[in-house]
Amino acid sequence: MQEVLIRNQTRPLIQPIRAGFCVSFMSRLRGFMFSKEVGEEKGLVLVQESETRLDAAIHMFFVPFDLGVIWIDKQGKIVDHCLAKAWQPFYMPARPAKYILEIHPQRLAEFQTGDQVIFDAA
Repeated sequence: MQEVLIRNQTRPLIQPIRAGFCVSFMSRLRGFMFSKEVGEEKGLVLVQESETRLDAAIHMFFVPFDLGVIWIDKQGKIVDHCLAKAWQPFYMPARPAKYILEIHPQRLAEFQTGDQVIFDAA
């Protein structure tokens, strides 16, 4: 799986985030399922084929820890974010998104709706 560095152009991050870039259906489906934890400097970017609300929805089944979830449109603008609780069935963004960034929940405060995010090659 390709890795990217996450940059928030609107506000600097406390430390870099390296995220797996999940393009295939199976990598998006698996996400963090069955993982033991996510490190504060790690994450996943789930890449959807198009910008929608329904396809950008996530579940937390078999994810035994909370996640910070950030929905990003095709222009790189954050359209929604939330704290996703372990084992909850369904989270959907308020607006259509193409990318879903899943990170350690303590990092969620470093991102706000309207921020501009960039994925750089790692």
